[in-house]
Amino acid sequence: MEDRAITTSHGFSEPHASPDADPSVLQIWGGNSLHGHVKISGAKNSALAIIAAALLCPEDCRIRNVPLLVDVKRMGQILTALGVKLKQHDDILDINASVIGQSKAPYELVSQLRASFFVIGPLLARQGVAKVPLPGGCTIGARPVDLHVRGLQAMGADVQIEHGIVQAHITGSNRRLKGAKIYLDYPSVGATETLMMAAALADGETTIENAAQEPEVIDLANFCNSMGARIRGAGTNTIAISGVPKLHSTDYSINPDRIEAGTFLVAGAITHSEISMSPVVPDHLTAVIAKLKHIGAQVIADAPDCLRIIPGDSLKATDIETLPYPGFPTDMQAQFMALLTLSEGNSLITETVFENRLRHVAELNRMGADIRVKGNNAIVRGVSILSGAPVVATDLRASAALVLAGLAAKGKTTIQGLHHLDRGYDRLEVKLLKLGASLQRVSESADVDSRAKISSPASNV
Repeated sequence: MEDRAITTSHGFSEPHASPDADPSVLQIWGGNSLHGHVKISGAKNSALAIIAAALLCPEDCRIRNVPLLVDVKRMGQILTALGVKLKQHDDILDINASVIGQSKAPYELVSQLRASFFVIGPLLARQGVAKVPLPGGCTIGARPVDLHVRGLQAMGADVQIEHGIVQAHITGSNRRLKGAKIYLDYPSVGATETLMMAAALADGETTIENAAQEPEVIDLANFCNSMGARIRGAGTNTIAISGVPKLHSTDYSINPDRIEAGTFLVAGAITHSEISMSPVVPDHLTAVIAKLKHIGAQVIADAPDCLRIIPGDSLKATDIETLPYPGFPTDMQAQFMALLTLSEGNSLITETVFENRLRHVAELNRMGADIRVKGNNAIVRGVSILSGAPVVATDLRASAALVLAGLAAKGKTTIQGLHHLDRGYDRLEVKLLKLGASLQRVSESADVDSRAKISSPASNV
């Protein structure tokens, strides 16, 4: 794939080129039934935080089930720029942060990845000083770092923002953060994880109230605890961290990606196809499964870590409101909007998490959907058919929604902006081909009219 980060023998040595330079497009010929089994990769949002948390440990860390994503490569490149040693083989990443050469993260990498701000907590805890540019990333809305900053200040850090750089250092002779009671005005996943990492090496007890409860927070806490941290209450709204002087080596496997699993569940529903997937944690998908059942599909657990979707004869409208976990995830809003365009009746989707996450509406309407937007609400009137069209992905989950719509549409859909897709889905085209989809990724300038098919219903990826 042209937009993959440039990989050396160590996986992360060379910076990624500008994503806008990717000339490739995804061509999808819709109407094919999908069938078979798909392997779900490790959770992107866990991997980004866990890679950053490896900075806390001066010994070797082995992380397994790491998804092959552009965002993960960028996070690895940031650690490499800090002087950390990384080596990757398939989905196993070895990290040695025994020596951190500098405490300033490079702007050219941070500007491309919102999650890069995670490094400020571990850097501050290990080095006593951190300089991290204000982060970049996708354009789904403002995600300010004020909650992170206030939390670090509560733990005794001096934090200033000057010329677009967050500069933090610890005062005092022992150069350690101090335990504190922190209340978050909003249950921000990023702030919860940043402060949890920083508190792992602090003096004393830190309590985070109104903490985010997402499964990725639990995954990060489990990783830190596997290194000897003392974190309790992850997955609830109150997290307590007893600081320890030092962390030790670990070998840890990342949880499966609930959003990728949810996307494939929707793929089965929108194409009226029966597909199975593993590994998954069904409890992480409770809200998604409930909505699929309401729409008319069945979701069956064939094993503790395996789900199968059995589509209904028709799709029924439903209303969706995105909320912090355990509510309906904002990262599944766009995919469900694609599904509801083909439902019977009117659906109301309310986006409460990000203010700019309905830009895929115009692209779905280009394919024949009937969606109207008012503020943070989208009214979806179900239509009988979608038609293939040239469309542009506007963000990560919007790109997945357009792929899903293309799979169900009549005719050929051509999707531009694949750098968004590569940020969060591990070899999505390959997995869909294995399920029987008809699609191919080609250079935008290539005059190609052939279809790529793989007919292997029982194939695993």
